[in-house]
Amino acid sequence: MPPPRAPGAVNRWLLRRQAKPLLFAAALLPLAWLVFGAFADRLGANPAETLIRSTGDWTLRFLCLTLAITPLRQATGWHALARLRRMVGLFTFFYALLHFLCFAWLDMGFDGAAILADIPKRPFILVGTAALLLLLALAATSFNRAIKALGAARWQALHRSVYAVALLAILHFFWMRAAKQDFDEVAVYAAIVAALLGWRLWRRLRPVLRRGADAQGR
Repeated sequence: MPPPRAPGAVNRWLLRRQAKPLLFAAALLPLAWLVFGAFADRLGANPAETLIRSTGDWTLRFLCLTLAITPLRQATGWHALARLRRMVGLFTFFYALLHFLCFAWLDMGFDGAAILADIPKRPFILVGTAALLLLLALAATSFNRAIKALGAARWQALHRSVYAVALLAILHFFWMRAAKQDFDEVAVYAAIVAALLGWRLWRRLRPVLRRGADAQGR
């Protein structure tokens, strides 16, 4: 039975040379808007807080997009999405790094000693820093040479730590909002991450459950 025409058309478009440059440009739009807002004085009464929070929000959004690519690819047949996953993942790290730099600059004045002293004192900064370091490891090993150097099995094991990044990011967001008792956005992101990780867990357990059901039916 031939595959549906719609997935084929989308796959052909995603395989075009223009797909990656368009994604790259689109992923930079949030940064462009923040830069414009800073120069145009449109970031509200507390521009520093807006920059820190906005870069953190976009980190979570790109992280959710990264985790969503595999389920979306398998659900729709848009298998060419896989060629864009690396770029989306790298933009997750890019916005996470901007988030940290905004904190280091606007909150701490790039005082390295003060930053290092502050990390273990505040749990939400500690888990956020841990997530950033994991993202750094993933970004540094996201290229083909790293796969060859590490070997496929070790590379895959390392890159599964993106699930830990997702959990740490949600915990970071939760603790950051806990002081203001504002958990609405946290709940939305937590639900998205739970659904995406739950789908992966179900995919792993499904063969085991199926074998168990087959054994009981004999």
